[in-house]
Amino acid sequence: MEKRMFVVGIGPGGGADMTLRAAEALKDCEVIAGYSGYVDLVRKDFPGKEFLATGMRSEEKRCEMALEEAEKGKKVAMVCSGDPGVYGMAGLCFEMNRRRGGGVRLEVIPGVTAACGGAALLGAPLSHDFAVISLSDLLTPWETIEKRLRAAAEGDFAICIYNPQSHGRRGYLSRACAVLLETKAPETVCGLVRRLGREGESFELTTLEKLGGSEADMFTTVFVGSSATLNLDGRMVTPRGYLRRAEGK
Repeated sequence: MEKRMFVVGIGPGGGADMTLRAAEALKDCEVIAGYSGYVDLVRKDFPGKEFLATGMRSEEKRCEMALEEAEKGKKVAMVCSGDPGVYGMAGLCFEMNRRRGGGVRLEVIPGVTAACGGAALLGAPLSHDFAVISLSDLLTPWETIEKRLRAAAEGDFAICIYNPQSHGRRGYLSRACAVLLETKAPETVCGLVRRLGREGESFELTTLEKLGGSEADMFTTVFVGSSATLNLDGRMVTPRGYLRRAEGK
């Protein structure tokens, strides 16, 4: 019997943006594993399942628990907020499955990540080339993060920033803005999306000059425009260039 495990993106927040494919995978499985906060989001909608949960910074443990159940022949789903391949568990699941002998066939079920969900709320800030960068230095040195910020700014990408700051990482967004301002104009259009998909969801537009002083936490996704990004009636839009083409410019 083939041993399988799904790595499922449940979308941002409370699951309203979960895809049909993700819902079918969770309905079909016997065991749902994941970070306790994400497991709690799906528990009521999928009763009768066996739930395995761990706290923050226990990614390897929860991955091992899920693979163990899959190796027993159970249908297992590892749930992740947003998309499992964007700062999610998909990569670790593949790595640990290989370490354990590769006996489980993994299937990744994509989900709506915060970059896409937040962009939709703001308007259309990612309609042209963009970069996604996390400011968390838990697994990536700040020197590397700064290098990537500088490269994205010099390339005039619109930038989506994950994990802008937390209780233990105060001032990181301000530090990032200082790097971006080396290249980008102070009036660059920026946006913040808070508590995406959760109670209290909100967004605001600002400029890069003011962005560093904004309130932000781990439930905030930050968007920094390119030189072409506009504030159109309170929405953040990066034109693809269709109108310029139509006007022959």
